Amino acid sequence: MGNVLITGANKGIGFELAKQLKSRGETIHATCRKSSAALDALDVHIYPNIDIQDHATHDELSKQLEGVSLDLVIQNAGILTPTRLGELDVAAIRAQFEVNALGPLMLTEKLLSKISKGGKIALISSRMGSIADNTSGSSYGYRMSKAALNIAGVSLAQDVQDQEIAVTILHPGYVQTDITGGRGFITADIAAKGLIERIDDLTMETSGRFWHQNGEELPW
Repeated sequence: MGNVLITGANKGIGFELAKQLKSRGETIHATCRKSSAALDALDVHIYPNIDIQDHATHDELSKQLEGVSLDLVIQNAGILTPTRLGELDVAAIRAQFEVNALGPLMLTEKLLSKISKGGKIALISSRMGSIADNTSGSSYGYRMSKAALNIAGVSLAQDVQDQEIAVTILHPGYVQTDITGGRGFITADIAAKGLIERIDDLTMETSGRFWHQNGEELPW
């Protein structure tokens, strides 16, 4: 595959993606707000101080990547803040939109000229952004922001098809990470393995679709 850029790569799913992709020979460009000991030890290209919601850092990252042709961009960075009726926090909801939807879209646009023909874009979303699959309610900010990311991914797939760039929208599963407070059904390494399989399977014919890391296609 070649050059892979992963946002939010200092821990959790992002770190596991970096670790597993590096182990098979990919060149990893890892962005984060602050690096970690584990990421430092991985011996990859690290770009700290990149905040997905701070568009000025997108420009800085683009400059640092001068001359690099990217084969895969994985938009993994995200946050989850509980928001429920009776306790709605406008700032928390807005922050989730900025980090989970708007930030990844704006950074992807900034990097488009660096993505090679035949390259791939993977948006790490959540089935919590599925309208048809919502049977439990609540989590307004997270659900709304991931639904927004999903539709951005579908539009993106349409807009970059002439460049032969394929886009996939992925649910990693209920993963034991900081974002879930350590709760979940699977570990980050298992989630990353499935996500990589879905990215490997991505073609122009399947671009713009929404997948569980286990291979199940998810409803909108």
